[in-house]
Amino acid sequence: MTTTPSFNSWVICPQPNPQANLRLFCFPYAGGNAAIFRTWPNNLPSNVEVCAVEYPGRGRQIQSAPLTRLEPLVEAIAPVLMPYLDKPFAFFGHSMGGLVSFELTRLLRSQYSLTPFHLFISARRAPQLPPIKSPLHILSDADLQKELRSLNGTPKAVLESEELMQMFLPILRADFAVLETSIYTQKQPLECPITVFGGLQDKDISHEALQAWREQTIAAFSLHEFDGDHFFIHSHQELLFKLIYQELQMCKRSW
Repeated sequence: MTTTPSFNSWVICPQPNPQANLRLFCFPYAGGNAAIFRTWPNNLPSNVEVCAVEYPGRGRQIQSAPLTRLEPLVEAIAPVLMPYLDKPFAFFGHSMGGLVSFELTRLLRSQYSLTPFHLFISARRAPQLPPIKSPLHILSDADLQKELRSLNGTPKAVLESEELMQMFLPILRADFAVLETSIYTQKQPLECPITVFGGLQDKDISHEALQAWREQTIAAFSLHEFDGDHFFIHSHQELLFKLIYQELQMCKRSW
């Protein structure tokens, strides 16, 4: 019988479940942390163990400096994930987490000959598409805070607290740098199915930008769009969980 690995500051499993048949690794959005996924085990099948990835600079990794480039971040995550890959696994990534989980999938394939059974990408443009916005990580603190208000993903209490913003902005700036300095390299499409989620009111991510993920897999592809903005991950959780459950059930026979 496999067990959940012992303490690891990179990986937080809110409800350790050694009897699970599959591990679902969840990757947060820019500025987010593993706590986003703390209630997910309550809403997914008991045979799925939810494990959230904690980026440096927050949560259990508060003492570590945030990384500002995608490649070092992915290369740091891969080896610490290895003890958890002793059973079938899937990835879910929202926004920044979508890009991180995609590049991690490609790295695991090339360096470890491992592939997730399913890749869930949420609120993220396909990686091969050129950027459509000016970089945010180079903005002044004042302009960056103004942008945060328009994105509608930062709690009002944080935006209105100077002390909290002083802690939050360096993390967010580092995460934006990860996204905005990344350079896409074309490789063979993935062999695992990809399911993409998007918000119909997400002003920065079009239907076409989500549909373009189809090019990244030779397996099954599906796209689901919610009546919400970029952070539908919070406002439409019930439907999101239902769709994740359905996709995992479809590939269950392969576990």
